[in-house]
Amino acid sequence: MTGKQKDVSQPVRLLYLVIYLAFIFLMNRLAFGQWLPLTTPKGLWFYSGAAALILGSLLVTPFFTSPANAVSYLVAALIAVFVFPTPSSGLEDTLPRQALIAFCAIMLAVCALNILFKDSKNRLLYNVAEIGRLLADHLGSPRFVYALVIAYALWEYHRASAPELLFVGLSGLVIAAQQPLETLGNVIQRIREVWRPGTAPAVVGCMVAHQTPGLLLIRQEGAENIQPGVCLLIADKHAPLGIGVVLGYFGRDEGLLLRALEIEIPDKCRPRLLDIARVIPEGYVSILDRSEFDAFRDNVYLLKHLDSLIGIVAPDSATERLYFEVIQEKDIEQGRLVETFVGDKRVLYQVLDGLTKEEIIQQKNTYGFARGEAAQIGFWDDEKRKFNHVNWIPNLNAPVFLKCIEKRKGNIKAVGYFPATSYDVEIKSIDELVTHNTAILGILGVGKSMLAIELVERMIAHGIKVICLDMTSQYTAELSTFFDPSAEDTKLKELQTIGLAGKTVVKKNVEEGGSKTAFSQAVLKYIEEFVKPENPRKLKILNPSQFEVWRQDSKPFQETASMASLTPTEITQIISDATLQVVRKYGMTDKARVCLVYEEAHSLIPEWNSVAAEGDKAATNGTARAILQGRKYGLGCLLITQRTANVTKTILNQCNTVFAMRTFDDTGKEFLSNYLGSEYASKLPSLKERHAVFFGRASSCENPVLIRLNDQADFLRVFRNQQPG
Repeated sequence: MTGKQKDVSQPVRLLYLVIYLAFIFLMNRLAFGQWLPLTTPKGLWFYSGAAALILGSLLVTPFFTSPANAVSYLVAALIAVFVFPTPSSGLEDTLPRQALIAFCAIMLAVCALNILFKDSKNRLLYNVAEIGRLLADHLGSPRFVYALVIAYALWEYHRASAPELLFVGLSGLVIAAQQPLETLGNVIQRIREVWRPGTAPAVVGCMVAHQTPGLLLIRQEGAENIQPGVCLLIADKHAPLGIGVVLGYFGRDEGLLLRALEIEIPDKCRPRLLDIARVIPEGYVSILDRSEFDAFRDNVYLLKHLDSLIGIVAPDSATERLYFEVIQEKDIEQGRLVETFVGDKRVLYQVLDGLTKEEIIQQKNTYGFARGEAAQIGFWDDEKRKFNHVNWIPNLNAPVFLKCIEKRKGNIKAVGYFPATSYDVEIKSIDELVTHNTAILGILGVGKSMLAIELVERMIAHGIKVICLDMTSQYTAELSTFFDPSAEDTKLKELQTIGLAGKTVVKKNVEEGGSKTAFSQAVLKYIEEFVKPENPRKLKILNPSQFEVWRQDSKPFQETASMASLTPTEITQIISDATLQVVRKYGMTDKARVCLVYEEAHSLIPEWNSVAAEGDKAATNGTARAILQGRKYGLGCLLITQRTANVTKTILNQCNTVFAMRTFDDTGKEFLSNYLGSEYASKLPSLKERHAVFFGRASSCENPVLIRLNDQADFLRVFRNQQPG
């Protein structure tokens, strides 16, 4: 391969061929006195020398010689040597003939080694094959092989005639060594470049294949390292002028293989690019000059966002799931958003996972790549501030972009945001968050209570009455703006007194003994007073474990009977039943009136096989009935637990909105997989602190999404400034 020929187009090479043929016919006329070449051995220089050299070097392999092409040239040379007899008889006279035959035989063996071992995984054999390829490219080229044939013909058939030696030698010297036309063409082209700089881009390789849709395979010439994202100008002989963006290297066969993604050229830029492409050899590719690239960059979405290009859509992608081949790993991590095209829509997907794949490419080379997996989020409706679902698959080989890190806006409705983006995820409906019940699930210390406290504050701001059943006393401190402990102390002490007094209350009717009935009536009155619309208070906080309430456990004997203290689960049922009775009086509604918050729900509403006392089974069932019946009266619940397996599934299954945070137990993951899908459920053990998978009726997204929850300080700053308590 020569630099002189590198920038010569095929029509120009055809012109060179015609001129060279005319030249060797002239040399034949001067040497032998006739225009047509001789059919005797003295015609060897013409048929198997000059003419074959011109055809091979200008049309067949103008840039490089593969081992397979070298074989054809070597075999043709051998046949020519054997077909024409030689007048020489002595060893000294036959030595050139034997040397030429030996050279051709050795080079044939070298080419055979390359063809046999070029795909070998054995390092020694592969190196042997590489050496064979290099030798074939230089010593097996038509220019070298046929120059040897001409030299042999001069020695064997023309050394006795001075005119023949002069003119046949001159033709060989001009065509094989000097290449005057190529040199002249190169000089003219360089002169043009002085006056028109940048219009003759360097050729980087030739087209090998066009993989529909939009993928180009290019065999690179030279050892320059071409980075992903470089823009190429493609003079494909089988298609119109094209532009491609380098995706990266894709293995090798007879050279390095580059892969590029073809893009559409804007109409207003096409004339200028066509003018540049005229100097590129047909079927070859060059790097587009930066100034030309900048001229139309803003008109092509891919080029405008080239810095965020991370891959292309891979096969097996479906409506809900995107698989993409990773081209550049630019801060890709679980939870980040990527964007690609579905039709003409730019649709967002959330990264779930990545894995390594291998693909067999041309000549059985193996290329390893990372394949990402992402779930559809939808396309963003800026007016409605929500994502809309798309019911179609992404375009195969479409570019995939990583959404950039942007500064968040102070969105009062946002409960969190997609990691490293400004895309907020909102509570679509506070009413549905309550009436259709919500669960916050996760291990200790991942931010469950902080999220619950944020949701409670949102409910209060929305005008919903909230009753927190909290055994941790955390809500009293965090929600002090809405709760005055001193104002509640008198009523709470009254309830405690009623409960304690029942320890000595023995009745013949067992159901009337103890303080359960009196306590239940007092709780009913307490909640009734709280729920009244004219009551400005929106928050009550009760700790079921602080109440000592007694139940008569047997028939009386000599005015005594055994007494049993109610468990927190049983007191939770009393409060839940009382709340249901109160909201019923206000009639049915689709708006939320009251929310019951079950903090440490595994202790307040346990699963049947996790109860501490036998009476807890009936109590939990009673609480579940209250929640199930309460929705049509505006009653719902917020359930918080770190032990999903230990919470009654009767209520948990009614939670239409779920915040799933980090969890490890298999029971919890199996339960959540029914809500979120196995892909998201499998990610729960690796979630970071204050990250959650959010899904349900109250979410602004139709599908499960992995979000970064609000920091408490940011939430209070944004929310309380706009919604003073």
